[in-house]
Amino acid sequence: MILSGAEMIVQAFQREGVECVFGIPGGSVIPLYDALYDAPFRTILTRHEQAACHAADGYARVSGKVGVCIATSGPGATNIVTGLANAHMDSVPLVVVTGQVVTSAIGTDAFQEADIYGASLPLVKHSFLVRTLEELPYALRGAFVIASSGRPGPVLVDVPSSVQKDRGKFDYPPEVHFPGYHPEDRNDFTHLERGIATLSASSKPVLLAGGGCILAEAEAELLKLAETCNIPVATTLMGKGAFPETHPLSLGMVGMHGTPQANLAVSEAEVLLALGTRFSDRSTGGKNTYAPKATIIHVDLDEAELGKNIATPLPILGNAKLVLSRFLEGLSGQEDRTAWLEQIAGWRQKYPLREDNPKDSLSVPGILRKIQDFQGKEGILTTDVGQHQMWAALHYKVNRSRTYLTSGGLGTMGFGLPSAMGAAFARPGERIACIVGDGSFLMNLQELETCKRYNLPITMVLCNNGTLGMVRQWQDLFFRQRFSGTCESPTCSFTEVARAFGLKAWSATDEKELQEALAQSFTSDGPSLVECFVPPEDNVYPMVPAGGNLKNFLFYPT
Repeated sequence: MILSGAEMIVQAFQREGVECVFGIPGGSVIPLYDALYDAPFRTILTRHEQAACHAADGYARVSGKVGVCIATSGPGATNIVTGLANAHMDSVPLVVVTGQVVTSAIGTDAFQEADIYGASLPLVKHSFLVRTLEELPYALRGAFVIASSGRPGPVLVDVPSSVQKDRGKFDYPPEVHFPGYHPEDRNDFTHLERGIATLSASSKPVLLAGGGCILAEAEAELLKLAETCNIPVATTLMGKGAFPETHPLSLGMVGMHGTPQANLAVSEAEVLLALGTRFSDRSTGGKNTYAPKATIIHVDLDEAELGKNIATPLPILGNAKLVLSRFLEGLSGQEDRTAWLEQIAGWRQKYPLREDNPKDSLSVPGILRKIQDFQGKEGILTTDVGQHQMWAALHYKVNRSRTYLTSGGLGTMGFGLPSAMGAAFARPGERIACIVGDGSFLMNLQELETCKRYNLPITMVLCNNGTLGMVRQWQDLFFRQRFSGTCESPTCSFTEVARAFGLKAWSATDEKELQEALAQSFTSDGPSLVECFVPPEDNVYPMVPAGGNLKNFLFYPT
């Protein structure tokens, strides 16, 4: 087959089963967009490259497939950098194709030239700079293999416009090999038997499920182990959905804004079996006080994570699904852990989470409860970043993996709406809920137009407290209430802004208005917005101060 480089890219996408591509055209990708004109899959036009990358990210998280986006050279490419870093931190498989100036002009400061290959290197799993047409098929195949194998991540392929125009024979390799990259062979079960024996002998064990459990599709094995051996399960933020949060053995999320029972259980545990988590600072608090009584068994597919943040005497290198199946083979399930579960039940009773606002006004936890009533136990929710994100992590019960989308490692404001767009394309016809704050919503507000143009069934619930709430909360608690740069309220009505984009929109100041607005939004066609006004002084509790002991959490003020 004799094809242009641009046609080769389209052919590669088709052979990799790509269903949709997000992006924006520009000078250096005009040849590619010309080839996309005849593509059998959809090309989705967003209104900002960062949003295109987040949409591909959301698509990948929901579908489990590789998300794909395109950006032009120069500012188009640099606009996707945040999206690349976000996907890299959360281990999301993406293939990002960027245009580049013609090969002969690279390094001359040509119009819209930027070294996105060099700029992206610390923020991706791998980057390719394709300088000849002959390199292109191997780079494209390699990008999909690297993005989706082992620990997933984003891969960038930078293609000069001259390479896109060149024509030649298209040989798409069925296999690719990279020196030193063999993730399928990376297992080390040296400490497996000792880990099984240690867990079996413990009267106070805890299972900690991270995002790696979802990536490994280990949910069934995790549930079986917990139920067979009566072991409570905590999750990280990225692990929400790995274990059903309505299950009696669920402790909820651990960490800075973790539930009291999760934080206390980890702090008092004798054994902690941690699965697919990198022990980030937000989930551990102070490293020196983390799980002080526990023997930690750390299971991870990425050898670099074992012992990186938290020392472990029992590291196990491997896929969480495979390792859990080995644990199930070696455990009898006869251990009596009644006293441990009763102790945890006492913590639940002593530290109940509060949903309603004592000031008789709307609260974000109460809003989340209403959203869950409409979405059910397995509906998809995307969040943006800020206070509402942590309230959602605490109060929104997730029972199925790949239904809770949030920016974990990078904490990227502006993630919520475009990731909901990607989720909508991954699950056609299914209504997606998206909760955002006024500050984060303004980061990618232009994508309301994209939602309307494609008539995406997204219900956006905007919690408007007129502040940059999470930073304001830190200023309130730790900076003597010196509210610098956080309390300048937006000058617009988001309800009216949404209507100007052609969306249906409502506002709510009390429970009655909220119920009516959500009922109309969830039963309407296309995208819609519900703007909820919440008190600016509300803080997220519980909260462990940065670097603190998980046992020493701030609770609701009396």
